[in-house]
Amino acid sequence: MKQSLQLKVSQQLTMTPQLQQAIKLLQLSTLDLQQEIQAAIDSNPMLEISEDEAPEPERDNTSPKDTEPTANSADQDSTGVDETWNDGIPDDLPVDSRWDDIYQPSSPSTRQNNADNPDFDVVSRSSSDESLQDHLRWQLNLSRMSDIDRIIALAIIDAVAPDGRLTCSVEDILASVADNPELEIDEDEIIAVLHRVQQFDPPGVAARDLRECLLIQLQQLPESTEWLKPAKDIVSNHLDLLGSHDYNQLLRRARITEDQLKQVLKLIQTLNPSPGVMISPSDTEYVVPDVFVSKREGSWVVELNPDIAPKLRINDHYASLSKRCSGADSSYIRDNLQEARWFLKSLQSRNETLMKVASKIVEYQRGFLEYGDEAMKPMILHDIAEAVEMHESTISRVTTQKYMHTPRGIYELKYFFSSHVSTDAGGECSSTAIRALIKKLVAAENPRKPLSDSKITGLLAEQGIQVARRTIAKYREAMMIPPSNERKRLV
Repeated sequence: MKQSLQLKVSQQLTMTPQLQQAIKLLQLSTLDLQQEIQAAIDSNPMLEISEDEAPEPERDNTSPKDTEPTANSADQDSTGVDETWNDGIPDDLPVDSRWDDIYQPSSPSTRQNNADNPDFDVVSRSSSDESLQDHLRWQLNLSRMSDIDRIIALAIIDAVAPDGRLTCSVEDILASVADNPELEIDEDEIIAVLHRVQQFDPPGVAARDLRECLLIQLQQLPESTEWLKPAKDIVSNHLDLLGSHDYNQLLRRARITEDQLKQVLKLIQTLNPSPGVMISPSDTEYVVPDVFVSKREGSWVVELNPDIAPKLRINDHYASLSKRCSGADSSYIRDNLQEARWFLKSLQSRNETLMKVASKIVEYQRGFLEYGDEAMKPMILHDIAEAVEMHESTISRVTTQKYMHTPRGIYELKYFFSSHVSTDAGGECSSTAIRALIKKLVAAENPRKPLSDSKITGLLAEQGIQVARRTIAKYREAMMIPPSNERKRLV
């Protein structure tokens, strides 16, 4: 072994505490930023909220956050298709229960119950945070039952999912209540109590499958309801044909005419396959826009939301003490003063970066602001990073969980980024624009003969946009648009 001394030259990036703090603030959402600012104020006496700023005029800073960005768009009716393809239908329903195009969330049976019994007013009683189980237990407390039946009913209610469907079999419920040797319960008694619970509000609750859920609602309708009998027959015996939209076979099996089937389907449309969602607490989240975009005198103007964070400043009184104190007190004051200055500088840097990136996005996507999704230009992180002379990772941080309020709705900044597809004319088309075109084609299709993915591919090719069929299928599924065989309607 021989010892030697060597010199090496290397580059290394060292993140200072100031840089780490700036990066942390940059990637925080508006709500997280407000909490971070409050924590800084509570821990650092040098920081205080400035009250010298003139109050800003009030404006609507919140909007419901949806799974699809285009759901916030004010012009969706002009560029898109009805977004209620599967509204209210759980993802775990069996294949034969996909009857989305005949579903409407209204329920005449609920209205009938409330009209017949004014004391049973669900709307006035239910609070926004009341669960479906709470609602069912409240009704159970008002019902006359034996102690044993009440135990069974509670077990059934505990097994009801938020959408109203019963998640356990009769055998499982029997096993859960039969642990007590003093109780002599058989399966028939479980079924009898289940039928009583199924008469609770909302109609169709505690059903074991979709067929039973719809039949419960139909059975609660008055016997004088038109087309009630054929509706019960179709739900009882031909629900699989209804789910697959095999109307020709359905007409033969049900022995009714096409006009009669239309009337029956209108009745079935009033039923709710997920009755529990009428009672379950809303999961709506609200977002606060970081940036406002508006058109003034023909130009698009970008402004930071002045209400997303309080105005901070250094407390002059405490800062002046650093010159009059000595020892540990002076050190404590100087350290907090330096941290306060770093924090204010990081906040300013965050605002400047957000403003710079948002302005460049608006500049690139002016066509979208003017005409909608079909005019969205392809844009990637590198395009904005190069334009504002920043790293792509910085652009990624500043566009995550940051929202822009536009005349077309509220969008996350990431929504404006999309890949590109080449056109026959040598140009480029964004994937967002292609999605919008697919929606437009589906909205205008003949319901009797919906467009297949191959047909949509051909129609886009006629417009000079070359997209593979599997890409069309991927975009369609991402927008929760069913395939053509499930979009077929009898109208």
